[in-house]
Amino acid sequence: MRLIALGVATLLLFMVLTGDVRRQLRIALCGLLVGSGCYLLNSSPLMVQGSPNRPFIDLVSLFTPFFAWQVALHLFEREPHWRTTTAASLALLSGWFIGYFLLPAGNVGFYIIHLVALVLIADLLRNAYAGRSDDLIEKRRALRLWLPLLVAGQAGGVLLYELITGVGSGNHDPRIEIINVALILALLLFAGSALLQTDPELLVETVREPRMERSAHELSPSEIVLKAQLEQTMTEGFWRTEGLTIATLAARLDTPEHRLRALINRRLGYRNFSAFLNMHRIAEAKAILADRDRVDLPVLTIAMDLGYNSLPTFNRAFRELTGQTPTDFRRVAIGQN
Repeated sequence: MRLIALGVATLLLFMVLTGDVRRQLRIALCGLLVGSGCYLLNSSPLMVQGSPNRPFIDLVSLFTPFFAWQVALHLFEREPHWRTTTAASLALLSGWFIGYFLLPAGNVGFYIIHLVALVLIADLLRNAYAGRSDDLIEKRRALRLWLPLLVAGQAGGVLLYELITGVGSGNHDPRIEIINVALILALLLFAGSALLQTDPELLVETVREPRMERSAHELSPSEIVLKAQLEQTMTEGFWRTEGLTIATLAARLDTPEHRLRALINRRLGYRNFSAFLNMHRIAEAKAILADRDRVDLPVLTIAMDLGYNSLPTFNRAFRELTGQTPTDFRRVAIGQN
């Protein structure tokens, strides 16, 4: 099972390096795959305790939860803050250095590494499930559901087991080892299902009779009606509703949620429901901020009136769309007017 998992990891690493994966996600995926391979080696009975290479293989393997966390955040378009990334990296590196060179006889480094890894996995779960209702891409919604479960089952389960028992990798009960490696293999196969796509020109069965192709931008009659209803509802200002979700909007339009999600994603081009809402809300915010008659209206009041539940959320959304804070935008707009 270890050899199969290593083979799958090697193939996926090759696919990531040669494929069109965006840069930050590619780095995280490569780190995850290399770290998983090193973990499989490091936890194997073939790895001798006194081997001179073991500390460095262990260093790479202990970063596996870190890269799993990075992959999830980049995949779900929630870019990790550089301070959090730096702090987690330094904590893992410190735990490794303490465990091997400063206090090799103690468990200080062992506990630092395991606690940091558990915090990263917990944050991975939080980000995956917190943003699922906002996500409009069906395949990524499935990833948000199953990827965290597999990561938590494998990495989280092993980390908790080692913390409770005080037993490091490679010294588990054989039954635990079988479950552990099986979950790693399942994770790698799950990643492969997302990365390895069947080439339609080479492998898919061809259709002998030509069929009429529908334009990618052509709407079906039901989509035309739903789009008109959506535009009318937005024009009426329903986007001002605080805490508005796609489920609430679908109920207002009396349509299944999956139909509305497909329309906003595939036809209107939005990847997240919050991005769709922000288009309406930020446009209104810009008009208010540029209005001289409302120059004394607090930014917090504007944010709340537009449906945001907090000022930081409004500031972040405004900055993403305009490149400025609301205060800076108002200063420039009022000056130009």
